[in-house]
Amino acid sequence: MAVSLDRVRNIGIAAHIDAGKTTVTERILFYTGLSHKIGEVHEGAAVTDWMEQEKERGITIQSAAVTCTWKNHQINIIDTPGHVDFTIEVGRSLRVLDGVVAVFCGVGGVQPQTETVWRQANRYRVPRIMFVNKLDRVGADFFKVVKEANAKLHANAVPMQMPVGESENFRGVIDLLTRTYMTFAEGDHGSTVQVHEIPDELKGKAEELRTHLVEKACELDDHLAEKFLNEEEISVDEIRAAIRKGVIERRITPAFCGAAFKDKAVQPLLDAVVDYLPSPADIPPVTGEIPGTEVVEERKSLPTEPLAGLVFKIATDPFGTLCFVRVYSGVLRSGSYVYNSTKGSKERVSRLVRLHANKREEVAELAAGDIGAIVGLKDIATGDTICDESRKIVLEKIDVPAAVISTSVEPKNKTDYEKLTIALRKMTQEDPSLRFTFDRETGQTVISGMGELHLEIVVDRLRREHKVEATQGKLQVAFKETIQKPVQAEGKFIKQSGGRGQYGHVWIKFEPLERGKGFEFVDEIVGGSIPREFIPAVQKGLLDALNNGILGGYPVVDVCARLYDGSYHDVDSSEMAFQVAASLALKEAMRNGDSCLLEPIMKVEVETPDEYLGDVLGDLNSRRGQIMGMEESHGVQVIHAKVPLSEMFGYSTQLRSMTKGRATYTMEFDSYQKVPKGTQELILSAK
Repeated sequence: MAVSLDRVRNIGIAAHIDAGKTTVTERILFYTGLSHKIGEVHEGAAVTDWMEQEKERGITIQSAAVTCTWKNHQINIIDTPGHVDFTIEVGRSLRVLDGVVAVFCGVGGVQPQTETVWRQANRYRVPRIMFVNKLDRVGADFFKVVKEANAKLHANAVPMQMPVGESENFRGVIDLLTRTYMTFAEGDHGSTVQVHEIPDELKGKAEELRTHLVEKACELDDHLAEKFLNEEEISVDEIRAAIRKGVIERRITPAFCGAAFKDKAVQPLLDAVVDYLPSPADIPPVTGEIPGTEVVEERKSLPTEPLAGLVFKIATDPFGTLCFVRVYSGVLRSGSYVYNSTKGSKERVSRLVRLHANKREEVAELAAGDIGAIVGLKDIATGDTICDESRKIVLEKIDVPAAVISTSVEPKNKTDYEKLTIALRKMTQEDPSLRFTFDRETGQTVISGMGELHLEIVVDRLRREHKVEATQGKLQVAFKETIQKPVQAEGKFIKQSGGRGQYGHVWIKFEPLERGKGFEFVDEIVGGSIPREFIPAVQKGLLDALNNGILGGYPVVDVCARLYDGSYHDVDSSEMAFQVAASLALKEAMRNGDSCLLEPIMKVEVETPDEYLGDVLGDLNSRRGQIMGMEESHGVQVIHAKVPLSEMFGYSTQLRSMTKGRATYTMEFDSYQKVPKGTQELILSAK
């Protein structure tokens, strides 16, 4: 059944680990009739936690998409992970969603990952509503959590409900807007909502909170403010409309409460999704660049506009590759051809499906505002734009955080090397925050990711899904070598072995280049001291020799080689002889040119609450970090620093323990810089 655009809601359920996101999603699926049995996370039976590792650990690793219906509205839901190591899953989901239900633990309140998710939602300008869960727990306090959200997240949260009863006596909620008291029948998993009069002893408190709610609504709408000042009656619909407008403009966050595990107050949350979160028609048109130009074009969220969609996730399963797509404009039809404007290629859409976690429903088309999946695309990556070939557009790509930790993996069985490469290729296509490279120096395959748990899950998945038994090793930092002063070097290779000999002789000036320039070769031969046909052999000999320096066998970089003289033999000279002569000249230059080690320096950005600023700065300094600057953003301190990669191992664990898990950091490569003398000696002695 096709529904009109204003009746579509694309929402995410996001929160700190263990706040109850997946349990809330399970109840939503049950009440909307999508599942007929409630699956519990602790039993490993949740619909959206379908990976083996998710069932075992009781956590969400991959965001799962489900489509359900509530009061004639189509709700596309993405249940995202809470663990910081899977932050890419949250980020790419927020990129394509129109609204978020932020779930808070009634006891824990604003927890570290809540802050991270909130900051990501700020970055992608996503409207939010709050759901304070677990009010059946001892120590749960709805109003304290709302207060904390305002203090720590600057949420401008306003209670829309009032809980009745505390901890195990939590019975139901009072809807402040409609002045009704709701309880949820226990016999049928809370499916029956019973509406009562507000108990007399709670009326005073409820009215006080309602007045506060009305005042907040009036701040969002001048017309309502005027009515309020004139003491005119303001209708429920007017208040609802003002709050909806405020949510879409991200000026207010309505706060709801309940206990999903005890089947209490999830239906009013569904009503709130419909009432307050935006439809695709409410959000601004998506913008993108026309390929090859800097012209920015808008696409309205209408089926009549040209097709534009963003692939935000790729999942590989036994039946093929699924490409999760958000259609922003136009209509995507099964069997049609689409243009991938990011790669400049054309592909056929063999099938389209709506996803209900690990079940699928085949559909003929996905229209503007829809979220679904394409089966059958071959050359596609996360963040690619698919569009109409006659009206090309490239949408803003998904922000992929830099990998922060690496380890080597080796198959236990040498015959599994090919299987390992194929498996890692599939996994990096699914998860852009995972990277892998083959280190020629050590002969190791190195995987890089978002944290220790992330890499642990990768190795676990290699074993279970791809049947590759792999062992994890310790990573070697990729140091490099260079010279620090200009030097002239001679390379002479003479070999007589009966019959034709070998003769190659070169004089080369070596000069240091600025960082990042790599290698330059300049031919300055005049007068034919070396015949033209041997010049490329000299260059090849140098390039080969650059792979292994004399200090620690690391690659040599940032060197200019000027070939200015040499000699040859009419009979004995050969390409091979000149290659060897060139490599001998480089080795001599490295010995006499004050060689040094270079190390990768990372650009590190740490976001930390004020109270941990001193500890974080002290720790960065102890890691040979250079603080480049600080700023305040959304109530947290952002530290910009440059730190050697070799000092950053174990940093994620250290930062979490130092800040009780409340600080987060990102790290990306900046440049190669000289290693201090004392550190260089330590590195070389450890080799």
